[in-house]
Amino acid sequence: MEITKQTTIGEILTYDEDIAYVLADCGMFCVGCPSSIGESLEEACDVHGLEAEEVLEAIRGYEAVKEEKLAQLREKFNKN
Repeated sequence: MEITKQTTIGEILTYDEDIAYVLADCGMFCVGCPSSIGESLEEACDVHGLEAEEVLEAIRGYEAVKEEKLAQLREKFNKN
């Protein structure tokens, strides 16, 4: 799946729910909010004062090194 600024948060998370970790790492903690599901990545970034292009680059970077990055983010956000 090609993720663009127009892809909705719901579509992104349906494609790969672990992208939620990437979004949280960028400062977008609303991925569980029902209203975010229908928002485009660009709209969600605007709401949170984030640059959509930077978030998109983070997602693309994650996809490029998915397994390594995922392990790091899980450790970061799942510490007890």
